[in-house]
Amino acid sequence: VGGHLSPWPTYTSGQTILQNRKPCSDDYGKRASWQQHPLGIAKPKYLEQLENYLRKELLLLDLGTDSTQELRLQPYREIFEFFIEDFKTYKPLLSSIKNAYEAMLVHQREKIQALEPLKAKLVSMNEECNQRILAMQAEERDEISVLKREKMNLLKLIDKKNEEKISLQSEVSKLRKSLAEEYLHYLSERDARKILIGDLNEATVPEEDVSLSQSPGNSRPCETNIALKMTRQDLTRTQMELNTMKANFGDVIPRRDFEMQEKINKDLQEQLDSLRADYEEVCKEHELLLQLHMSTLKERDHVKVIIAISSLSPPADVVAGGPERWRMLAEGKNSDQLVDVLLEEIGEGLLREKDFFPGLAMGKTSLFPSVDGLVENKKPSKKDVINLLKDAWKERLTEEEKETFPDFFFNFLERRFGLSDAIAWAYTIFENIKLFRSNEVMSQFYAVLMGKVSFESTYINQKDRIAHLLKEMTNADTQNEGLLTMEQFSTILKNTFPLKKEEQIQELMETGGWQPNSSNSDLLNYHLLFTEVHGVGLRNLHIPYLTFVQKLWEQYKDEKEQYLQELKQELGRNPHDEVTLSKLHGALMTIDPSLDKQTVIAYLSQAFELPVSELPEEDNEKQEGTVIQLQTVLERLRLADIKRMGPREPEPAS
Repeated sequence: VGGHLSPWPTYTSGQTILQNRKPCSDDYGKRASWQQHPLGIAKPKYLEQLENYLRKELLLLDLGTDSTQELRLQPYREIFEFFIEDFKTYKPLLSSIKNAYEAMLVHQREKIQALEPLKAKLVSMNEECNQRILAMQAEERDEISVLKREKMNLLKLIDKKNEEKISLQSEVSKLRKSLAEEYLHYLSERDARKILIGDLNEATVPEEDVSLSQSPGNSRPCETNIALKMTRQDLTRTQMELNTMKANFGDVIPRRDFEMQEKINKDLQEQLDSLRADYEEVCKEHELLLQLHMSTLKERDHVKVIIAISSLSPPADVVAGGPERWRMLAEGKNSDQLVDVLLEEIGEGLLREKDFFPGLAMGKTSLFPSVDGLVENKKPSKKDVINLLKDAWKERLTEEEKETFPDFFFNFLERRFGLSDAIAWAYTIFENIKLFRSNEVMSQFYAVLMGKVSFESTYINQKDRIAHLLKEMTNADTQNEGLLTMEQFSTILKNTFPLKKEEQIQELMETGGWQPNSSNSDLLNYHLLFTEVHGVGLRNLHIPYLTFVQKLWEQYKDEKEQYLQELKQELGRNPHDEVTLSKLHGALMTIDPSLDKQTVIAYLSQAFELPVSELPEEDNEKQEGTVIQLQTVLERLRLADIKRMGPREPEPAS
């Protein structure tokens, strides 16, 4: 074919392969001549030899009994080597192809050999696990049978004890009946004996009188002396009985007087109960009137503030951002919140204008070192202050030796900014957190710094509550889109906070974006409820001034204060009343019956500042000996994370 490879079977199967060749190939010029060959051309002789050799070798391998898959590759390998040797031009390319496949086969063979021990080990481990499972099942069957036998024995023992109890009860009733009969018998015997003695005395006295009357004068002095002696003995016995009666019944009043006094006492008790019921009713009416009075005062103050604000120049003059931002800040606020917002905005402007703070002399503050002269105002942004406070929270959590919170905070500032700037930063941050009470982080930090609440109840437990609420919302978000319907939002709030009132749930929903005209199918991006927003972000996101987390914190403080007020009413209204351990324990269980023992012990330990191990046990005289004032109890409990665990039992109807 002119020195080229044989084109067979190109002509027998069509010209599609040759037509796909590139025009620049060597065979492109001879395509026309190839197409002129007849279609019935025979195979090349060399190709037939190679095929015959391959069939022969494969037949020999099939006849063998131990031929493996790898041995069946040997004839193909030899055919390929013959092909390579005969075609010198393509030998390097074909040799590289062959070597690549040989290397891959060797690699696969080594990999299979390496996996063989693992396979054997897997089989052995499978057998071992099966044996362990069978052994454990056998042990469980034995244990179950033993427990069943013990159960049957205990049931038999219970039946036996019940029979003994029934027999003992019947025997006790028989003994009681017999005792009653004996008592009646001896009672009748005593009465009969007294009657007999009385009859004997009556029979003896007339005989003596007759004997004395029949005696003529003093003719029988011996009988007279005997009669006198007997009379004196009777007189002595009668005198002794009279004295005994006086001693036994000297303090006893007549039944008629007793019944009269009992009737008078009953009438007085009924009058007292009626007056007490009237007094309680008057107290309740007084409380309602006080609440009405306070609500009226709040409404009056609200109207006054609205009138005062409307009469003043527009608040946009003092609020940064102009009228638009003031309308946004004032939306949905009551009078107290409007005053807080206005004071914060005015205070923020004044705080920015200050370059220095007056230093506090020794004795006027214990939060940070005293300074004579002026202290520089660092003028940080609100966001910078919040981030700094959060860093302080985190470092407080990792602190090993717990020092007082003011000392810790000043040391934190000293480590962050150095001693010279720490004092300036302490004064600056204190003025900022004292001003911005509507921010959750700042208000919490200020409360801890001033010793109004403890660090654990303020930060750790509040974060746990928020994390639990966020987890419930995430679980309800099955599509993982960050969206909930208002109906789901309401259900999650009620399930997470079952003790909150309907008004509080509605406040939280309104803070989250719910409106009275909203539909239950409206969607809420619940991640925004826990997003920290500062400054202009409020204007862009249309989030209420009081964030959702801040509203949770305010409701927690209100619930805590209400709980303490209920405890105060139960213990006494006077702040100087004395409170004992047993009295405080009883009051806590009265207002919150769902408290568990561990929580009650923690509250008692906090109120009396005693370690749990040193608290006296119940019904112990030491409980009555440990006494503190009511005001001290409330102040110490206010520092702790005290909250209601369950609903209060309703008072019984009178």
